[in-house]
Amino acid sequence: MINVLFSHIEEKVALTDKDRAEIKTFFSPKKLRKRQYLLQAGDVCGHLAFVAKGLLRTYNVDDKGDEHMSVFGWEGWWISDLNSFLSGEPALFNIDAIEDSELFMISRADYDALTVAVPIMDRYFRLLYENSLVTKERRLMSSITHSAEEKYLLLAESNPQIIERLPQNLIASYLGIAPETLSRIKRNLALRK
Repeated sequence: MINVLFSHIEEKVALTDKDRAEIKTFFSPKKLRKRQYLLQAGDVCGHLAFVAKGLLRTYNVDDKGDEHMSVFGWEGWWISDLNSFLSGEPALFNIDAIEDSELFMISRADYDALTVAVPIMDRYFRLLYENSLVTKERRLMSSITHSAEEKYLLLAESNPQIIERLPQNLIASYLGIAPETLSRIKRNLALRK
């Protein structure tokens, strides 16, 4: 299963056999059952998690008890409350498993040690953060400028597996729309075909 992590890293940077052997020592495997928490809001996020198998979600809950999806993490994705992980402050987000999942975890201390021991990993993580920032900027702009239907179509085009793997209420929450609105959009799109 660690090969999933290595494949992801090698999409961004080149690794030697020595690098792979060293990297492996910094990660520990973790399994989550469906609906099991990886992190609860208010706790300090002590790990970055690489999703080798399964599907997780990052979300917060407002004062009314409504959930607001922030990020989905499936195979090949990293998931964390990054502010909490980097600052040591309490997490704002919950993270739990939507499907049974297998992860590779790295603590903050090991993360820091890894980037020193295997310098190419510093570049790898920098590239991830850059991509993440661009993705979040695009999502913010989309939420401001696109209609509910346009948001759904963009999501379906860019991440078709989200549409296939997630229940409609989670997709609606991620898009910032009511589940009924999403049902109406899907019905209208089906009628147009």
